[in-house]
Amino acid sequence: MTELLPSWRNGATRSAIVSFLDRVHEIPPSERVAVFDNDGTMWCEKPQYTQLEFMLAELASAVGADDSLGAKPEFRALLDRDQEALAEMGLERVIFALVDLHTGLTPEAFDDRVTGFFENARHPDRGVAYRAQRYQPMLELMDELRARGFDFYIVTGGGSEFVRVIAEEFYGVKPEGVVGSQVAYEIDRLDDGSLRLVRTGDVVTGGVNEGATKPTNIQRILGRRPVVAGGNSAGDAEMLQYAQSYEGPSLALLVDHDDAEREYAYESKAGTFETDESILETADRLGWVVASIKNDWSTVFADS
Repeated sequence: MTELLPSWRNGATRSAIVSFLDRVHEIPPSERVAVFDNDGTMWCEKPQYTQLEFMLAELASAVGADDSLGAKPEFRALLDRDQEALAEMGLERVIFALVDLHTGLTPEAFDDRVTGFFENARHPDRGVAYRAQRYQPMLELMDELRARGFDFYIVTGGGSEFVRVIAEEFYGVKPEGVVGSQVAYEIDRLDDGSLRLVRTGDVVTGGVNEGATKPTNIQRILGRRPVVAGGNSAGDAEMLQYAQSYEGPSLALLVDHDDAEREYAYESKAGTFETDESILETADRLGWVVASIKNDWSTVFADS
């Protein structure tokens, strides 16, 4: 028989996960729903978000074609790597400015750009394709949940359209199974009478998909309540609490980035708001299962 969760070391964390898996039969099949964050939960989010790397590449290309774009304060700060200016502006303002780069593109044209990025880009520190930045232990857990009848969804603070391009190849999740921050579209009526959608520079109601927005978007887009949730930052806290509140067996799993040798060691924070306590303090207070990358994972990356 194949070993259960082979990249998870024996210990309290693995035992808690296995104990939950052993109780899945108590959950009605129609209620077996799992939602996992992406950045820092399913793949590496350092030295900076993968989508930000993509947007920076797009910015460099756009400025090369029109250098007047470099005068925009957000773009100037990014191009100069001015961390002080970027911190003062805040991640949300910078991201919204970058969204403007793709205004007027059709969904298909945007998908082509994302596909080209993943075909050619390499992780800045490891020098490997981004597919190799997926966490092997989380992929194993995902497979075990599916084997027990769970429907698995990605709920990310990143852009839905960006993650949807790679979701099926990387995680076996169809595009409609990705819940993220979403741009607004408008209809473009062509001269021949046909219609097409084009991206705008606006974000749909709710803004960035972090914090309390995650559970509300899960209901709005998926229409199903999760009983399993995985995350790594304060931006995932409400989603984990929502799953934990299920009246039956549930699993709220937090990934702790504490391995500077094999990955990175840092405190995971929300990208768009501050909190009064660290996410590890929240996990301890609420009794979540915490996965230490250093202590609980024998293997980190899927290509190891």
